[in-house]
Amino acid sequence: MKVLLLGAGRQGRAALHDLARSGDVSEVIVGDVDLDALEGHVAACGYGERVRCAGVDAADAESVDRLLAQGVDLIVDLLPVTFHGTVARAAVRRGIHLVHASYASDELKALDAEARAQGVTILPECGMDPGIDLVLLGEAVRSLDRVDEIVSYGAGFPEPRAADNPLRYKVTWRFEGVLASYLRPGRVIRDAKIVEIAETKIFAPENIHHVEIDGVGRLEAFPNGDALAYGGLLGIETGSLQRLERCVLRWPGHCAVWKSLVDLHLLDSEPVTVDGAAVDRKRFLAAVMEPHLQYGDGERDVVVVRVEARGYKEGKRSRALFQVVDRRDLATGFSAMSRTVGYAASIGALLIGRGRIARRGVLSPVRDIPFGLFAEELAKRGICLTSELAFTDLPGRSGKCSDG
Repeated sequence: MKVLLLGAGRQGRAALHDLARSGDVSEVIVGDVDLDALEGHVAACGYGERVRCAGVDAADAESVDRLLAQGVDLIVDLLPVTFHGTVARAAVRRGIHLVHASYASDELKALDAEARAQGVTILPECGMDPGIDLVLLGEAVRSLDRVDEIVSYGAGFPEPRAADNPLRYKVTWRFEGVLASYLRPGRVIRDAKIVEIAETKIFAPENIHHVEIDGVGRLEAFPNGDALAYGGLLGIETGSLQRLERCVLRWPGHCAVWKSLVDLHLLDSEPVTVDGAAVDRKRFLAAVMEPHLQYGDGERDVVVVRVEARGYKEGKRSRALFQVVDRRDLATGFSAMSRTVGYAASIGALLIGRGRIARRGVLSPVRDIPFGLFAEELAKRGICLTSELAFTDLPGRSGKCSDG
């Protein structure tokens, strides 16, 4: 298969590494706005003739379409989300399958009928979170006969010895994006009631709980957006659930710091005027803080994706637990965040190319990525996935893996 990879940032370079090693891929065309940097990276990696570089301006539909016209079978789009609509429309028009790692927008979902008519598969949300979490979520729910509690966690943070600043956090993606996620409302279900969480309250003590992850340690969890969207994805009536939460994980103490910053209005959306100039608060904070939140050469990040579903199996109270833990690969230099996003997107593309995902239209990892095949592909890349089905009166069944 011939693959077009759009975007050669941190996650894009991990996807390129994976695609270039696949025996199923005859050629990878990599498109990025910074052609000089891309060519330097590809030359340094020694990919050879199977990888070809191209400049692309994703804001220009004709620039994108020229790359699609080169006879590619699949597109892996790891560009910023603002460009996904342009790429998706061009992909459907030309009959090319598409994978990306961002949330499925209404604009993308509206292409479903046209994509099916054109015989095109569009697989959004195929990264880490969203992505791996959704595959685990679907399998966890299918493992039980009846579900009444779902809690999902997705996070990237430094390993303990690298958590050496007051935030105990370092950057593996755009820090402005992190800051945007730190001031948004949330919705959860607790004690069978929908709880609306104000954007200024996600770090409040009543919204924080702690989780112990084997091999990682004790972490604090806080709300991550609107968890009720899971109900529609799973076909579960939210009124039947006792608990439904979607959370971020950080080292203890992180939430207290950010609660103070939120309370001091440092994350407010409205610009603040300084000496007559309007200053965007989040952009200012990102510019000041991000240079001091970088990983050193020998430091590793940790990614945790964890889904817990509780309910009944064979009439017994049960829990299904699915979990991925990954760490930076110091041999390749790829962070755990880059591996879990970039490799997941590559795996999605390869499964489509091999015919293992054959459904057409706009798909969802919850129902359309085969769990067993996906788990096998993660394992081939050294990404650890464990599972456990525990009954109240029987020992759990679990898988173990070592620190990779």
